[in-house]
Amino acid sequence: MDSQTVYVLFLLFFAVSTLGQLYLSLRQSRAVLRHRGAVPSAFADTVTLAEHQKAADYSLAKQRFSRYEIVFQAALLWLFTLGGGLNVLALLSQKLVASTLWQGVVLLGLFGLVSMVLGWPWALYRTFVLEARFGFNQTTLPTWLADQFKGVLLALIIGTPLLLAVVYLMGAMGKLWWLYVWLLWLGFSLLLLWAFPKWIAPLFNKFEPLADSALQARIESLLQRTGFKSKGVFVMDGSKRSGHGNAYFTGLGQNKRIVFFDTLLKDMQPQEVEAVLAHELGHFAHKHIIKQMAVTFALALAVLFVLGLLLPQPAFYSGLGVDYPSHAMALLLFLLVLPVFTFPFSPLSGLMSRKNEFEADRFAARYAAAADLIHALTKLYRSNAASLVSDAWYSRFYDSHPGAQARIAALQALMKTQKAA
Repeated sequence: MDSQTVYVLFLLFFAVSTLGQLYLSLRQSRAVLRHRGAVPSAFADTVTLAEHQKAADYSLAKQRFSRYEIVFQAALLWLFTLGGGLNVLALLSQKLVASTLWQGVVLLGLFGLVSMVLGWPWALYRTFVLEARFGFNQTTLPTWLADQFKGVLLALIIGTPLLLAVVYLMGAMGKLWWLYVWLLWLGFSLLLLWAFPKWIAPLFNKFEPLADSALQARIESLLQRTGFKSKGVFVMDGSKRSGHGNAYFTGLGQNKRIVFFDTLLKDMQPQEVEAVLAHELGHFAHKHIIKQMAVTFALALAVLFVLGLLLPQPAFYSGLGVDYPSHAMALLLFLLVLPVFTFPFSPLSGLMSRKNEFEADRFAARYAAAADLIHALTKLYRSNAASLVSDAWYSRFYDSHPGAQARIAALQALMKTQKAA
C-alpha cells in the first residue's frame, strides 16, 4: 500500500459519503413535501391536517439544517486531514508536554476540545432556534452552559485515565496491543453502563420515583407477567430541556431502571403507558440489548484489528496528510476517517434495528393491547412532530425504527389476527 492509493481511496469514499448524505437528505425533503397536503390514510382519524403539516415543516427544517451540517463536517474532516489540522495539534501537544505518552493524551484532548467548540454554534442554533421555533425547546442558556461544563468535567475525570491507558497499551503490548485495548474498552463500557443510571445521569436530570400509585401497580403487574426485575420506575424531568416525550431502560445487572419522561406521562393514559413499557420489555425478552452489545463489541474488535494493521504503515499517515505519526495519532486519524468508509454499509445496522422494533411491538401486543400501543405511538408522533412519511432510501440508511405507516399497519394486522384467533 502506498500513500497515493490511500489518498485516492479516501477521496473516493469521501465523495460518496458526503454526496450520498446530501442526496438522501434531499430525497427525504422531497418525500415529506410531496405528502404535506394530506394526512396519510392510516392516521386520518387521529392526526389533524395542522398537526401533520407542523410535523412536515419540522422535518423539512431539520433536513435543511442537516445539509449545512453535512457540508460543515465534510469541510472539517478535510481541514483536519489533508488540510494539516492534525499536524498543528500534534506540534502543539509536543510543545505543551515532553512525555511521549502524555503528548498522545494531549493530542486527543486538543482534538476533542476543538471539535466541541466548533460544534457549539450548531448545537446552540439547533436548541434555541430550530427547536424553539416549533415549540420544543424548554431549556435556558444557563442550563445549556451548565450541561456543557458538566460534560467537559466528566470527560476530564473519566476520559483522561482511559486515554492514558489506551495510549500506553498501544505502545507497550507489541503487535497484540489491539486485543488489550479492546479488553480495556470492553470492561470500561460495561462499567459505564452499570454506573450511568446511579452516578452520571443524576448530574444532568432529576429522577423521582413514580408517584401515581395506580400506574405503579399496573406497571408492577406487567413486570411480574413478563418476569422482568428492575431497581425501580422513575420519572425524569425531561421537560426541563425539551417538549419531546420518551421512555427508556438504563443500567446493567442489578442497576437496571425504567425511566419515563414527565412529558410522556402528561399525554398518556395508564393503559398506553403500559403498552409503551411492554414494548421496551420486548427488547429485553428478545435479548435485543445483549445482541446489539455483542455486535458492537465484535465490530470494535474488528476495527482495532484493522487499525493494528495500519498503524505501522507510513502510507496510512502520509496519504491522509499527517506528518507526525504516533500511536495516538493513528487512533485519532483512523476514528476520524472511519465513518467515511463505513457509510455505504449503514443500511445493515438499520435493518437489524427495525427488525427488533417489530419484534418488540409483537411482544407488547401479547402482554398489553395492540390498540393501546397504536394510540400511544400516534400520540408520540403527534407530540414529537414526527413525520408520518419517509423516503424509502433515506429510511434504509438512517431510521432505527420502522416508518410510522408501516409500524401501525403491522400492529393493525396483528389485531386482526388476534381477533380471528
